[in-house]
Amino acid sequence: MTNPVPSNTLPGLRFRQRFPLLALILERFVLSMILLFAVSILIFGGLEALPGDFATTYLGQSATPQAVANIRQDLGLNRPVTTRYVEWLGNAVQGDFGTSWASKNSVSEQIGKRLGNSLFLAGFAAVISVPLAVGLGMLSVHFRNRMPDKIINVISLAAISLPEFFIGYLLILFFAVKFGMATFPATVYDSMGFGERLKAIALPTATLVLVVLAHMMRMTRAAILSVMSSAYMETAELKGLSAFRAIVKHAAPNALAPIINVVALNLAYLVVGVVVVEVVFVYPGVGQYMVDAVTVRDMPVVQACGLIFAAVYIFLNMTADILAIIANPRLRHPR
Repeated sequence: MTNPVPSNTLPGLRFRQRFPLLALILERFVLSMILLFAVSILIFGGLEALPGDFATTYLGQSATPQAVANIRQDLGLNRPVTTRYVEWLGNAVQGDFGTSWASKNSVSEQIGKRLGNSLFLAGFAAVISVPLAVGLGMLSVHFRNRMPDKIINVISLAAISLPEFFIGYLLILFFAVKFGMATFPATVYDSMGFGERLKAIALPTATLVLVVLAHMMRMTRAAILSVMSSAYMETAELKGLSAFRAIVKHAAPNALAPIINVVALNLAYLVVGVVVVEVVFVYPGVGQYMVDAVTVRDMPVVQACGLIFAAVYIFLNMTADILAIIANPRLRHPR
């Protein structure tokens, strides 16, 4: 009778014991890929389950059944759903999202032109909001329960309570209509200079900053406050460090993991939630492209945009998990 193999000699377990940090990172990556695959099924299947189809919308209510059948055959809609999904996913992995049913243009080329605009808007909003949120969070902790802290909390609660489209319309009303300080709509094109492009996106950037700033700031404040009661913080104060230096030097670095998670989640929201802002400001990004495609039921465009938004969101969440793991000293230096 053979003896059972000890569990600690299994290759997977040995690898996890020797390289716990790398094992956790690989685990997060594999789970993210599985999640993205599941989301692709939901996107494709959900759009297929919607009532009506492109042929009827394109031809109008007076279309004959034969004309509708001809368009469905030309687009391949008469083939089994599973066959079309496998073909779509295989092409999408290679960067080919097919051809737009409405414009007959390559979806990948159209998204490539617009994705840069969306990333530029979201990236510029992130450059402003992330350091501002962390700085305001530390400032709020420094003045906790005093007037600056209360003012910051009231303003952040107000910003969280207002939806982004309402904030966008308010900014348009005051800064574009009444005072004429900003441009509307936020039109950008390839030949624009960097300064002109920044001026054009001023209002949508301000909207995104106000939407995500409050949440990041409040979570940064909560993470730092949870560290402030630790014994080493009391030791730092007993050594003579000023309260603000103790926050910057000791509290903030030890609250890094939850802050990273919050920042990454809000960055994901910046990219995915940019859809509403792009529609409000008529900004030529992927979000506007997706909304235009929804109105005419251009499914290849909607599927491609949905998959890209899902991939960006999952990737940023995976990045947040990995950075949080790396920031954990117990995993960086296992005993």
